[in-house]
Amino acid sequence: MEDARRLGAARVDDREALSAPAPFRFYLRVRYIECDAQKVVFNSRYAEYVDVGVNEFLRAAGVLPDFYDGRLDFQLVKQTVEWKAPARFDQVLELSIAAARLGTTSFTMATDFRVAGDDRVIVSVETVYVLVDARTLTKLPLPDALRCALQEGAAGKTTDHAGYLGNALPEEQPQSARSTQSV
Repeated sequence: MEDARRLGAARVDDREALSAPAPFRFYLRVRYIECDAQKVVFNSRYAEYVDVGVNEFLRAAGVLPDFYDGRLDFQLVKQTVEWKAPARFDQVLELSIAAARLGTTSFTMATDFRVAGDDRVIVSVETVYVLVDARTLTKLPLPDALRCALQEGAAGKTTDHAGYLGNALPEEQPQSARSTQSV
């Protein structure tokens, strides 16, 4: 058990070492179709939210064209989700996304979910991807440009699909959003 705690602490240290001072943020609004009868987000939807968020992260980092033009691709090999509190219909969720670890052919993305305007993390997701050749699906080493983009993490950039930052009064916006907005 002690070894597991130590490994968990090492994981957190890795995550902090790679995360930018102001992580990339992605805002989305929970739609009715994404919820159960109690208007709570279905657990499987968090994987979808991460998928969209990571694509927006890659776009903000300037490397998404490397993936959609067909040269590179990545495959999810592991995803761990830790739920702490529910998200509900019509809430705006803020995802903070950063690279947690970079390997030779793999990269791990850490995504923390918050209800916009609240500092409490309600869900944490760690996703491990392997970089592959888009045509053959064979593993590839991370190119230097991609490695650099993942390390820089689109620091301070924001993508707002919910229209949250444009609609909230400045005092209602998170402190991080007041200083750097690139919607």
